[in-house]
Amino acid sequence: MTMQSTIAEAPAQDFLDSYLDSLSLVERLHRLLLDVIKDEFERLGILEINAVQALLLFNIGDNEVTAGELKSRGYYQGSNVSYNLKKLVEAGYMHHQRCEIDRRSVRVRLTPRGRELRQAVGDLFARHSEQLTSRAGMSPENLEDLNRRLRRIERFWTDQIRYIY
Repeated sequence: MTMQSTIAEAPAQDFLDSYLDSLSLVERLHRLLLDVIKDEFERLGILEINAVQALLLFNIGDNEVTAGELKSRGYYQGSNVSYNLKKLVEAGYMHHQRCEIDRRSVRVRLTPRGRELRQAVGDLFARHSEQLTSRAGMSPENLEDLNRRLRRIERFWTDQIRYIY
């Protein structure tokens, strides 16, 4: 190994280290978000659904979707979507109805109770938004820049899955 190749490898290794740190951070942030929602629900006395289910309700919002659309639209990232939908229907947070055209497919939408829970999550996120500016010193520009960069990684990963180059 020559001195020149060692020098050229250092920036590549630094970038790899930063990339691995970013991957770890994204994973931790997702788990922390679920913990924050769980803690808020415990504070509110909402114990019959978990944070993943609450986030699913929040992301569905006013839409009516099928289980398959939940993943394709990015509302849900887990593998056990049927289980969580069943639990939300049983708890009265979501309506479900068989599709007229494809009887195998089920469409879901929030009930009034589900919309109340969605509002509780929305209120939590609104408080966080205010606190990020007032206490954490983040500006809208900081978040816009972060989101742009995360979307680049999202596009890159999507391309890896679709096109494998």
